Amino acid sequence: MPGTLYLCATPIGNLEDITLRVLRVLKEVDLIAAEDTRHTQKLLNYYDIQTPSTSYYEHNKESKGKWLVEQLLEGKNIALVTDAGTPGISDPGEDLVRLCYQEKISVTALPGAVAGITGLILSAISTSRFAFEGFLPMDPKKRKSILSLLEKETRTLVLYEAPHRLLQTLQELMAALGETRKIAIVRELTKKYEEVFITTLSEAVDHYQARDPRGEYVLIIEGKPVAELQEEEQQKWETWSIHEHMNFYLDQGFSVKDGMKKVAKDRGTSKREVYALWHNLEKKE
Repeated sequence: MPGTLYLCATPIGNLEDITLRVLRVLKEVDLIAAEDTRHTQKLLNYYDIQTPSTSYYEHNKESKGKWLVEQLLEGKNIALVTDAGTPGISDPGEDLVRLCYQEKISVTALPGAVAGITGLILSAISTSRFAFEGFLPMDPKKRKSILSLLEKETRTLVLYEAPHRLLQTLQELMAALGETRKIAIVRELTKKYEEVFITTLSEAVDHYQARDPRGEYVLIIEGKPVAELQEEEQQKWETWSIHEHMNFYLDQGFSVKDGMKKVAKDRGTSKREVYALWHNLEKKE
């Protein structure tokens, strides 16, 4: 019988932030697949865990992923860990999970620390609706595209960033989202010098232009106010013809009937009026 892949959450700073279940599994499995074996060894030494480990990270995920699947198919149980937090979030753990499901290998998750969630609940920014973005793409075109999408996002945004890229990212966020958008910059989570800096994007840029960023960062940014977005959309609709407005929804896959309902609601008019105007245009064409 194939073995089981265990996705084990490990501490994001304080080594005491680990569950009893994770400690037991790390001792019982045949192998631990770690993002950085040297980093993980500190945790294993702290809890006197003797299980052998092997590396599994972004640049060896294809070859090592296949090898790990072979070990699982032979019946070995494997624990997957990342340097900090929950594997599969902003790391190649998701690729290994996908391979395991393709081979009908059992996968289970042992929950624990997640930097994004920990930062979110410390931020004093709305937690009712949020979107996790992780690290922004490095490719300039992809990065610009994502930032453009985030400009209209009404949910709270959760991002990760490294210290050497923090200032650039804050500057790009300010350009895309506006100077006054509220942000909580959280660093050194669960560690001695944990810090939550609640400010605006413009003030954050000023702050880090004068100081060198240190540590790993979680950025929690308030979403665009719904009322503000609705006002912008209303202004856009007022410049559109019925034809342009209908095509906006038809291009998204809405039926003509449903598109008319959406247009009528947007414009504060009746479906009958939209129907008449749309069909008159259709006849002329």
